[in-house]
Amino acid sequence: MLRALYSAAFTLAQPLLHARLLFWRARRQPEYREHVGERWGHYPDHHAQVGERPLLWLHAVSVGETRAAAPLIDALLAAHPQHALLLTHMTPTGRATGAELVARHPGRIVQAYLPYDLPGACARFFAHFQPERGLIMETEIWPNLCAAAAARGVPLALVNARLSARSAAGYARIRGLIEPALASLSVIAAQTEADAERLRALGARRVVVCGNIKFDVTPAPDKLALGAAWKTGFVSADGATRPVLLAASTRDGEEALLLDALSGWLAGVNASGSAADATANSATNEADAAPPLLLLVPRHPQRFDEVAALVAERGLSLARRSSFAGAVALPPGTQVLLGDSMGEMAAYYATADLALIGGSLLPFGAQNLIEAAACGCPTLVGPHSFNFAQATADAIAAGAARRVADAADAANTARALLADEKALALMRECALAFSRAHRGATARTLAAVFAD
Repeated sequence: MLRALYSAAFTLAQPLLHARLLFWRARRQPEYREHVGERWGHYPDHHAQVGERPLLWLHAVSVGETRAAAPLIDALLAAHPQHALLLTHMTPTGRATGAELVARHPGRIVQAYLPYDLPGACARFFAHFQPERGLIMETEIWPNLCAAAAARGVPLALVNARLSARSAAGYARIRGLIEPALASLSVIAAQTEADAERLRALGARRVVVCGNIKFDVTPAPDKLALGAAWKTGFVSADGATRPVLLAASTRDGEEALLLDALSGWLAGVNASGSAADATANSATNEADAAPPLLLLVPRHPQRFDEVAALVAERGLSLARRSSFAGAVALPPGTQVLLGDSMGEMAAYYATADLALIGGSLLPFGAQNLIEAAACGCPTLVGPHSFNFAQATADAIAAGAARRVADAADAANTARALLADEKALALMRECALAFSRAHRGATARTLAAVFAD
C-alpha cells in the first residue's frame, strides 16, 4: 500500500521533474538535455556496442561512485569474460566519468541512465536490458526498482554500502517503504560494521561487512606523472618551488570561507597582518610558511565560473586549468589555480603538499579522503564528515589526516604544516600506509555477491 502511494505521488510529480530536468538543471549543465528518454525507461538498441553478450548490471549514481566502482568493474569483467556490463548513472558527470571505463574495456560496457523510480519505467528497463544480476553502489535504495528486480527474478545487491546515522534516521521515518526494498536484496556488502548495524536495524536481512572498495582504486600512473610535472611549473619569483595547498571537491559556500581565511596569507601578509616584513619573518618564524599556491577544485563543474568570480572579488590573481594544455607552467604571481577540469583529481592530489577535503567545513558530510591517501597526500578534514565517518576517523588515527574546526583553523593548521617538512613527510608516509592497510574489499564483495 505504501509503495502504491509512493508511486502515485511520484507519477503526479512527473511534470515538475521534467521541468526541473530540462530547464533548471539543464540551464546550469546542458548535458541534462541528452538521453532524456532513458530516464523514463526508453532506450536505444545497445547490441551494436556489446553484441549479444549477456549483461551484468552495475549502478553508480555520479562521479564518486563511478570512480569507486572501477576496481569492481575490472574484477567483474575479468571473472565473467563471456558477459558485458551495463553501467548506469543518474548524472551527466557520472556518465562522463564512466566513459573512461568504457574506453578501458572496448566492446564490454554499455552506458545508460537509470530510470526514475516509476513502476512502468523500471519494468521497461528490465525488459530492455534483461540483466542477469544487478549491483548498486553505496546508498541508492529505490523501492520500485527493487520490486521490479524481484518480480523478474534478478538478484540485486547493494555493494560498498554506507549509511550515516543522519540518513538512517531519515529512512526510519519511511520504514514501511524502505524495509521491503532492503529485504528484497540478495546481499548487502557494507563498508563498516556501523553501516551494517544501521542497515539491519532498517530491516536488511543478509548483510556482510566487506570494507570500502575505494581503497582498491589505484591512481592512474599518467595522472600521478602529470601532477609531478605540474609541480615543476609552480615556482616563485626567485625560482623556488611553491608549496601547494589543495581545496578538493569544495561545495557551495565553502570557497568563500576559505578565500576569506586565506587571502591575507596568499597575498604575502604575515601572521601579524603586515606585508612589509613577510619575507623576512617567514625565514625566522616557523609558523609563517611561504605563501602557497591555492589549488581550488569545486565539486560540481557547473560552479566553476561562480568560484572564479569569488576569487576575482577578493583581488587575487587567478589562473584556470582549462586554459592550459597538458602541463601547467604558471606565472610566479599566480595566487589561485582553479581546477576546472574533469578526471584529474589524482593529478591534483599528486601535486599538492596538503589538501583540505571539501564538503567538511559546512554540513555536507564531506567527500572521501581515500583517493588522497592513495596518492600520498596529507589531508585536513573539517567538523562535518558524517558521510565518511569511519574512514575519516581511521585516517586521523593513522596519522594521515588532521581534524580542523573551521576555515580559520584550516588556514592556521595549513600554515604551520607547510612550514614543517618533517611533519608533512610523516603524514605522507602514514597516508600511503593507511591506504595499503585497507585494501581487499573488491575480492570480498565479489565473493559475497556471487555466493549464491
